[in-house]
Amino acid sequence: MTRWLSLIVVLAATSAQATPTSAEDDVGRFMAEKRLVDRLEEARQIMGERVTERASDMAHRASGLVVTAMGFLGVPYRRGGNSVEAGGFDCSGFVKAIYEQTVGLVLPRRANEQAAATQKIEKHDLQPGDLVFFNTLRRTFSHVGIYIGDNKFIHSPKPGAQVRVEDMGVRYWASRFDGARRVVAAQDATTPRTP
Repeated sequence: MTRWLSLIVVLAATSAQATPTSAEDDVGRFMAEKRLVDRLEEARQIMGERVTERASDMAHRASGLVVTAMGFLGVPYRRGGNSVEAGGFDCSGFVKAIYEQTVGLVLPRRANEQAAATQKIEKHDLQPGDLVFFNTLRRTFSHVGIYIGDNKFIHSPKPGAQVRVEDMGVRYWASRFDGARRVVAAQDATTPRTP
């Protein structure tokens, strides 16, 4: 938009040397005729509304995910489990259940498949509701949790434990951090992406 206006000003200034008032009048008439300024303002407002609406939707989804996940604190770990009715959750079963119950997205069953089906993001870009992955079994993406903010995540950790919140800064988790991923609502979460 700035380049367009600059070009118009330069053309107007160049033409103004020969006929100062008619060139300015011509540019003004052209812009008024085409409603360029009004159309640019309308486009800016529409884009602003869309960005605000999308940000609000994302914040609502993230808070819903975190609140739902926190409702399962204390549920026992169960290998292969993906519901309270099944006796508990394993890590990926927990993540899968939370996403299905909260936003209706069906993620793959295993942690490494969840990593492949989601969008890679940098650690400093983590937002509540994003997925965090760890190498806990000497293989990449062997453990997953849901980021809840403030460098913390919620997960179903291991046999004999329960769904709980952990700090990613603790040495154990920091040394095993394997990456962060975002579930993009518009995409089919079961379609693999490049890890």
